[in-house]
Amino acid sequence: MKQIGTLSRESRGWKRKDWNGFLYFLMILPFILLVFLFSYFPLHGWVYAFFDYKPPRSLFQCDFVGSQWFRMLFRNKIQMKQLLQVMKNTFAMSFLNILTSFLPVAFAVFLNEIKCKRFKAFVQTFTTLPNFISWVLVYSVAFSLFSSSGMMNTMMQNWGLVKEPLKFLDSDSHTYLWMMSWNVWKNLGWGAIIYLAAIAGIDQELYEAGRIDGANRFQLMKFITVPALLPTFFIMLMLSVANFLNNGLDQYYVFQNSFNKEHIQVLDLYVYNIGMTGSSYSLATAISMLKSIISVVLLTIVNLGSKQVRGESII
Repeated sequence: MKQIGTLSRESRGWKRKDWNGFLYFLMILPFILLVFLFSYFPLHGWVYAFFDYKPPRSLFQCDFVGSQWFRMLFRNKIQMKQLLQVMKNTFAMSFLNILTSFLPVAFAVFLNEIKCKRFKAFVQTFTTLPNFISWVLVYSVAFSLFSSSGMMNTMMQNWGLVKEPLKFLDSDSHTYLWMMSWNVWKNLGWGAIIYLAAIAGIDQELYEAGRIDGANRFQLMKFITVPALLPTFFIMLMLSVANFLNNGLDQYYVFQNSFNKEHIQVLDLYVYNIGMTGSSYSLATAISMLKSIISVVLLTIVNLGSKQVRGESII
């Protein structure tokens, strides 16, 4: 009888666990559906890469060309030259973004050292707000400041520093550095949030032990705060490497012009210009398809590297 009672209690426990698991599944089901709708369902559009699509005709009224667009990418010398320049721009922008990925860490560490809570909250809010400003408004600010008739040129001319306006925006010089600077300005405060959260999770007894041993504030930062942030930093760094080809479109689209188009055109912008401006939807789809495949390969390589170095995978 005792065994039967024990078995019945265990069966009720398993049923309760199964029911809880089902409730958790129902909770995440809407998010799974959203991921499917916005990330996986659009992949059916890859079929356009195998047709000579000419709107407004339907897809199956167009000629099936197989891998023609993929072959053209590597056989057409002009197209290949353009693609190589675009890849050079993409790699340069991504490399600079990865090179500056330590800035949110440094900003979070120094921001954490501010003792005045009101001033700390003001700085964090002030540096986080640019993340919520659209790139269109960012370009409006840049145009007001750095155009030929903007504030900077007007001030320098009034002070006699220059005779003619400097071409900040309508120039192809230092395009990579300009784009990196705007990206850092916009994302510095937002990128520091995750590191501030990691700092909040550090055991305060470590700091107390360090102070007892005579460590000053910079030594506490060097030997406690920074080592505690390194795991988070490496995870974010590996995710950045996995998204090496995903520079985005908005920033480069609003800042592009006929003067800097050669060096500002990254892969996402190139796909947009070919598809929407050049009306070559099939070729744009083929390039975007290759980009997705390369990104998955990079993510796999980074994941394998994470297993070898950290003993843990990121996916």
